Amino acid sequence: MAAVDRFDLLYREISRSCGSYFEVLAVVGALYTVRRAVLLLSKCCTVVRVHFLPRMFPIKKLTQRYGDWAVVYGASQPVAVAYAEELARRGVSIIFVTQDHAAVRDAAAAISQSHGVEAVVVVVADFAPDQAAGKPVKDATRGKDVGFLVNCVDGSPATPPSFIEMPEGSALDTVNKNVGVATLMTRLLLPGMVERGRGAVVNISSGACCRPLSGRAMLAGCTGYLDHFSRALHLDYGGKGIFVQSLMPFQIAASEPRPSSSSSPSSTEGWFVPKPEVYARHAVSTLGVSNRTTGYWPHTLQYGLMRCIPEWIWVLGSRAFVSLS
Repeated sequence: MAAVDRFDLLYREISRSCGSYFEVLAVVGALYTVRRAVLLLSKCCTVVRVHFLPRMFPIKKLTQRYGDWAVVYGASQPVAVAYAEELARRGVSIIFVTQDHAAVRDAAAAISQSHGVEAVVVVVADFAPDQAAGKPVKDATRGKDVGFLVNCVDGSPATPPSFIEMPEGSALDTVNKNVGVATLMTRLLLPGMVERGRGAVVNISSGACCRPLSGRAMLAGCTGYLDHFSRALHLDYGGKGIFVQSLMPFQIAASEPRPSSSSSPSSTEGWFVPKPEVYARHAVSTLGVSNRTTGYWPHTLQYGLMRCIPEWIWVLGSRAFVSLS
């Protein structure tokens, strides 16, 4: 390279010597931009396919595709009741499985009266380890074409900010209700679905399974189990006519504030915090379309943005949010 004493001449010499490298870098940059654009377009098409097309062009009746009856566990959660009501609106009869009859009695009567389903049965089951927990469920479903099982995580009990402050009994009860019972219910009803060659298992967990949340260790663990459990079941039984779906909603409005996976209980209803009825209407439309989804397209946008944030930044933000709340 010739000696130069001016910056513009130096730049010109460097450009002449490294011109081929600049061209390679430009090609690499162009390919990367095209790749990101294709991925973005693919994700947009997925959102349209999962959340919009099924609502614009509904599939055949759910009762014809899956069955006439749905078993719903977790009706203490507003989203589970709303999901059951949406199924009833589409002609599906409901069996509520609960440990508290009073918690769902009024909801069961209202659903039966409003939608004219054949019957709404409330089964009181004791899920203690030393009890024959499956017998009431088997008795209630005997002879019925059960095509749906809906398990919903119970996120209502307030938990201490520190895991070690949680009483041992409360920890075991939380795992039993959110993990043990959902697994047992699936074990009880899945054989009949496989025998009939059709059915749907819907596990409603939470967006908490997507990222670690400070002060939400139990919720993140239980929802993470249900998410992976659903995905593994879909791999095993998807080819046998069984559709297993993992629903991961973010915050849903409720009549009484409750802890949520990604926001404070004081949040009010809005576009990103839908009513349970609105969420259920969107979520049911994704049944048979996507085996893992938030169920509601604004929540899918939230999920996409959350996945773009590096985990270490997410953890710092989560800790800051918990310390301020």
